[in-house]
Amino acid sequence: KVLIKPNVNIKYPWFLEIGSNTWIGEQVWIDNLGAVTIGSNVCISQGAMLMSGNHNYKKSSFDLIVEPIVIEDGAWVGGQSLVCPGVVMKVESILTAGSVAVGELNAQGIYKGNPAILVKTREVIQQ
Repeated sequence: KVLIKPNVNIKYPWFLEIGSNTWIGEQVWIDNLGAVTIGSNVCISQGAMLMSGNHNYKKSSFDLIVEPIVIEDGAWVGGQSLVCPGVVMKVESILTAGSVAVGELNAQGIYKGNPAILVKTREVIQQ
């Protein structure tokens, strides 16, 4: 029960794990040079980018640095946002549209900006 919309780019499918009832929107780019784990009931909105690798600008050799990305159950990655290497989005966290996630996003936290900062706590209504 995973829905992957058209024009999604997944660099290395064997490094990707996706839980059930997850939706990946149009033109999402999962640049997974390393492990990317996406939980259940997650939404990755249109045009978002998950980038598990970067280069070490401090070295003249510009070495590649690869860190895993973990997006836990119920999280939402907003449209046109960027999830950087090493990010952990905890349960039901939200990264708003156009934002850049670095580090760890608290459970049920709503993050906004570049770099994304906590602006509010999400209240989830159980049905």
